[in-house]
Amino acid sequence: MSEKLHFSRRNFLKSSAIVAVFSAIPSSVKAFYHDVKHFIIPKKKVLPLKISINRKKYDLNADSRSTLLDVLREDLQLTGTKKGCDHGQCGACTVHVDGERVLSCLTLAATLPGKEVTTIEGLSEGKNLHPMQEAFIECDGFQCGYCTPGQIMSAVACVKEGHTKSVEEIKEFMSGNLCRCGAYNGIVESIQKVAAR
Repeated sequence: MSEKLHFSRRNFLKSSAIVAVFSAIPSSVKAFYHDVKHFIIPKKKVLPLKISINRKKYDLNADSRSTLLDVLREDLQLTGTKKGCDHGQCGACTVHVDGERVLSCLTLAATLPGKEVTTIEGLSEGKNLHPMQEAFIECDGFQCGYCTPGQIMSAVACVKEGHTKSVEEIKEFMSGNLCRCGAYNGIVESIQKVAAR
C-alpha cells in the first residue's frame, strides 16, 4: 500500500514538472515571435498598381507582396490562368510578359508597371481563336483541360522562340509544363502544326 502511494506521488511530481515545462514554452515562443516578426515577416503594404493586361489598363490597389497570378485570379477575375502547384513547378500559370513566357505564381505584380501582360484570355481576337488554340482543339492537345491555358501560352512562346526543329527540341522547351493526363503527343502535334504555317 505504501509503495503504491509512493509510486503515485512520484508520478504526480513528474507529471507536474512536465506540465510546468510545456506551459512555459508557448509563452517564450510567443515572446520570441513578437520580438523578431518585424525582421522576418514584411508588413502588408497596399500600394497603387497600374498594370496593362491583354491590352487593357487597370488601376488597382494591391498588396505589394501579391503575385501576378493572385492579381489575375482574385482581383481581376481572369481565371483562365490556373493555380497549379503555386511553386513554379507545373507551368499551369504561364502567361506572357512583354512577349516572353513567365510563371505568374513566381512574379510579383509590383514589378510589372510599364510592361504588357498577356493571358490566355488575350490570345484570341474577339471570337477568332489564336492558331495555337485551334491546333490544340484539332490535335486533341488536352484532356481534362486544367493545364491547357499554360500549355498553350508556352506553346505560343515555343514557336515564337524558334524551338520547333524536332520533337525532342519541342519536348525540351515545353518541359516546364506538366500534363497529368499525359496529352503530350497532341501538344507536340499542335506545336508542329502551328510552326509549319
